[in-house]
Amino acid sequence: MAVTVKEVHNKSDLKKFINFPFEIYEDCPQWIPPLIFDEINTLSKDKNPAFEYCNAKLLLAYRDNKIVGRIAGIINNKYNQLWNKKAVKFGWVDFIDDKEVVDTLFVTVINWAKEKGMEEIHGPLGFTDFDYEGMLIEGFNEEGTLATIYNHPYYPEHMTRMGYTKEVDWVEYEITVPDRIPEKVERLTEVIKQRLKIKVFDAKKGKDFLPYGKDVFHMFNDAYKNLFGFVPLSEKQIDIYIKQYLGFVLPDYLKLLIDENNKVAGIVIGMPSLSKALKKSKGKMFPFGFIHMMRALSKKNKYVDLYLGAIRPDLQGKGADVLLISELTKSCIENKVIMAESNIELETNTLVQAHWKHFNSRQHKRRRCFVKSI
Repeated sequence: MAVTVKEVHNKSDLKKFINFPFEIYEDCPQWIPPLIFDEINTLSKDKNPAFEYCNAKLLLAYRDNKIVGRIAGIINNKYNQLWNKKAVKFGWVDFIDDKEVVDTLFVTVINWAKEKGMEEIHGPLGFTDFDYEGMLIEGFNEEGTLATIYNHPYYPEHMTRMGYTKEVDWVEYEITVPDRIPEKVERLTEVIKQRLKIKVFDAKKGKDFLPYGKDVFHMFNDAYKNLFGFVPLSEKQIDIYIKQYLGFVLPDYLKLLIDENNKVAGIVIGMPSLSKALKKSKGKMFPFGFIHMMRALSKKNKYVDLYLGAIRPDLQGKGADVLLISELTKSCIENKVIMAESNIELETNTLVQAHWKHFNSRQHKRRRCFVKSI
């Protein structure tokens, strides 16, 4: 039977779109389910402010009335204007190992993009840089994380077959937490505090960070502005991220630097790993998923995932990053954490990767943004 493609038009279709990966990864121990409510919020026009400047098509591929693939096509008008591009992004892409299915999905997105005047297609990418990015090309035997995409090894094979090439790669590291902080590092961090006139914000609970929320995301916008494909977050997006996430972080694993004027100077955000909890809950918070989540967020969890980090541009290269990593490492040691996952870092981000050389670490995953002229 021929492959047909249908656009997602309603909540029922969206549910099918979100649930499809649960079928093709049912027996894959490395795949980590997404948080269902987070997927709904990101992919719904009435919930995600990115739709104010993005056009998107969510597509499902069918054969014999059975879903065999999915893909999202996204035209981010702010990205195209800022980076002088005419590009369509593809994301949320999953498919069975079938040439006809894969070709039909991508051709459908490309035809739509051409109608809109686009000249290239690249991905996997999301609406913003805080969505999923990059197709796994190395590390298929490694367990995934909440923040990253897992995909079968045949995915990049199909990308190459269709003529897609590398645009950029991200790498990921597994970092062993040491037993202690060396004395010379302790001395160095004290010197950095005095020289830069910065300190670590003393938070007792996640909500203590809320007054700094806007300043944090404005700093992200400034610090990330020259990174691959970055588009600054709007005020509406910032408000949503603050409301959804910032009040629920754990102070042990979020280290915030503030200067003598009480302005944000830098930040690193980590969380206890939710991978095992997401497997048990199948991405659902209710009726019992929240129990697994709460257990994972306790100090008994021996694995930590790193999510975001940034230093204010005027302080970059002056040691503030050393202070952040040192403070986070201290908390990991105190809580008897044994391992941390870096999550994705641009392969060109040598400043971040230089930190991991001082730890027992291994680069265990690599993922790629593919690109093709259309």
